[in-house]
Formats: sequence, structure tokens, C-alpha cells
Amino acid sequence: MLETLLLMDVWLIVTFMGAAVLLYLTPGADMMFTIASGLSGGPKAGAAAAAGISLGVLVHVMIAAAGLAALLLSYPAAYDGIRYAGAAYLAYLAITSWRASGPERRQGRSHLSRAFSRGFITNILNPKVALFVLAFLPQFTDPAIGPVWQQILWLGVFLALGGVVTDGLIGIFAGLAAGRMARATRAMSKISSLVFAGLAARIIID
Repeated sequence: MLETLLLMDVWLIVTFMGAAVLLYLTPGADMMFTIASGLSGGPKAGAAAAAGISLGVLVHVMIAAAGLAALLLSYPAAYDGIRYAGAAYLAYLAITSWRASGPERRQGRSHLSRAFSRGFITNILNPKVALFVLAFLPQFTDPAIGPVWQQILWLGVFLALGGVVTDGLIGIFAGLAAGRMARATRAMSKISSLVFAGLAARIIID
């Protein structure tokens, strides 16, 4: 594995990360979820959600490296099943956020663990991430320097680390912004609920 990393073209990795940065800054499901988590739970919850999302990305990368993601294209029923499960989970989060009296700003370990697990589950139940990884990462590999699956894993690690930093900062800023609006704590829960509901609708419509 390490030998493969050392043989990979540095400029190709730089190009890959440049493309990844553009993807990080493009509004999408992961960014919206991180923002909603920061709004509802504060800066630490936003960062924890970003870490959970990045762990989900790594799982998708491992699946792609094993070639299993291609099966989702061959079996539409499996793809739809995962997609609807993800939409249902987001709908559940929307309902619980709507019913909350205000953002839960407890910074205990269990609170952060929940933000982390929600980020992970939301990402892992989005089959589009697996298909994106399968389509995007192989473009930056070179069979001549070593096993492609190892290169995909390394690129996936870089992608996940970049996501932790970018989405984490976004989640932290969202949490700080919500913290400055202490008088509107109930409104923050409603906003988070609407974001979760919008993500669920988007998954179903797409």
C-alpha cells in the first residue's frame, strides 16, 4: 500500500484535490446536512457531523475499490431500496428537529456521538455517493504504477480528510452563527427540520 502511494504522481494528486475542493464548495446534501447539524447542535455538532460524513465516504470508497458499487447500477431495486431508506431517515430527522423546542447545545460525548452517527448514516444511505466515487476516483489512477484499488483507497483517504476540514469548518461556522441568534433557538430547529426534509425530498425526486 505505502509503495503504491510513493509511486503515485504528486501533481496528479494535487489536481485531484483541486477538483475535490470545488466539489466540497458546491452546495450538496453533505454540506446542507452539516449546516443543519451546526444550526441545531452548535459548532461541535457541526464538526462531528462532518467527521461522520467523511467516515461514510471512506466506506463508499472501500466499496468502490472492491467493485461492489457497480452492482448498484445492475440492480435498480437495490439502488432504490438504499435511496428510500436514506430519505426515510432524513424525514425522521426532520420530524424530530421540528418537534424540538430549540437547538440542543449540550456538548457532552453522547450528543456529539449522535451528530457523528447521523452524519455517517445519512452519507452511507446515499447510493449516489458510491456511484460518484466509482466514476470520479478511477480517473486519477494509473494501472502502470500499481493496483488500481490501492490507488482508489489512497485517493479516498485524501478525499475524506479534505471533507473533514471543509465540511467541518462549514459546520462550525453554522454553529457559531446559530449561537449568535440565541433568541431564535426555536427557529433554528425549524430551519434544520426544513433542511432535512428538503434533502429527503431531493433524494426521492432524483
